[in-house]
Amino acid sequence: MLKLVTRDSEIPGYDDGVADTPEQLLQRVATGDREAFAALYDQTAPRVLGLIKRLLKDHSQSEEVTQEVFLEIWQTATRFDTKKGGAASWMLTMAHRRAVDRVRASQSSRDRDTKIGIRDFEAGYDQVSESVEIRIEHERVQRALGRLTELQRQAVTLAYYGGYSHSEVSTMLHVPIGTVKTRLRDGMIRLRDELGVAS
Repeated sequence: MLKLVTRDSEIPGYDDGVADTPEQLLQRVATGDREAFAALYDQTAPRVLGLIKRLLKDHSQSEEVTQEVFLEIWQTATRFDTKKGGAASWMLTMAHRRAVDRVRASQSSRDRDTKIGIRDFEAGYDQVSESVEIRIEHERVQRALGRLTELQRQAVTLAYYGGYSHSEVSTMLHVPIGTVKTRLRDGMIRLRDELGVAS
């Protein structure tokens, strides 16, 4: 882990006046200046951590990613170009990219665990038997629907299979809503009778 050195007034060349800008500090960091790096860290770490924390939510992960960002800044400071933008933008872009990478890695890990869990899950039932039962039940319903009048079948199909409301069915069939309700009621009574379902 990179050890930060805090600037103090004993260091030659230290000026008690105005602090260097992040751009100036970054240019010095590019030459391997540890004091400049410490000053840059002190100036910008709260903003970098704040951005990362907004994306990751988790404080310990945010601190970890912030350390990674500052290590990358130390290693790649020579790539910073003032003509392409400010130091803060360059650093925050780097922080954002690293945070997004961490989110994606976490999501990928969760997805992988879910897939493995599903793959390893042993179903406690006979899937073939269940499929056959569903198909038989579907055929029974289709036969029962075939015994309804055409008008009842239209209303039931639109309302229960199509998911339309009574007023939508009324509009689609160009009939009053009361007629739709009557057709649905009569159709459902007949379906229950055909399927042998107790009312």
